[in-house]
Amino acid sequence: MSEPSGRKTAIVTGASRGIGRAIAVELARDGCYVIVNYRSNDKAAAETLAMVRAEGGDGEVMKFDVADSAETEKAVTDIAGRFPVIDILVNNAGITADNLFLMMPEADWDRVIATTLKGFYNMTKPVLKKMLRQKRGSVVSIASVAGIIGNKGQANYSAAKAGLIGASRSIASEIAKKGIRVNVVAPGLIETDMIRDAPVEMIKNIIPMGRIGKPDEVAKVVRFLCSDDASYITGQVISVNGGMM
Repeated sequence: MSEPSGRKTAIVTGASRGIGRAIAVELARDGCYVIVNYRSNDKAAAETLAMVRAEGGDGEVMKFDVADSAETEKAVTDIAGRFPVIDILVNNAGITADNLFLMMPEADWDRVIATTLKGFYNMTKPVLKKMLRQKRGSVVSIASVAGIIGNKGQANYSAAKAGLIGASRSIASEIAKKGIRVNVVAPGLIETDMIRDAPVEMIKNIIPMGRIGKPDEVAKVVRFLCSDDASYITGQVISVNGGMM
């Protein structure tokens, strides 16, 4: 399937659920053709695509693991070959494997870094090459408040998300003159499966707004950063956390 005339093409990684799904739907509302990436949950990815289409948008699902260099290269090559332009990349894929650092197995450190940070590398580098030829494009990566201030029991997750911030700021400065913008959105506590084991009621007490955020509240910020309205914004980290810090 090729890019429908007049639509921007957007790739959203980890888009089968949660914040990624909300971003895919929000970009569809904004008129984008959305490529819904996911790793394993076929049903959830199909549900995301149905939601995209219910909003009057269109798109497709693409199953590949961003942590796998070969899989990702094959997928991006396919997308780049079928679509004249890739307008938007949203790096949302990420996992958690929480534990105190001294108790953390090396495998859990590696898995979290591989999906979030290596996945960012695997996706962003080839997409940026396409964007450089186009001389336009927007990359937004989803970090976390944990990547800014750290979080007990999440040294691996915090390291990966902090890495996204540092890499994005560096890349933004390298390619700002090429018409490509690179930004980060750092959510706080958001209503997703990722917080199902978190002490939500206790955490609410340290959020000045006194509530948990919603995925669409993150997605709307992503949509803005991907739009022409954010044409002079690059290398920035926008926190969406109810005033947590």
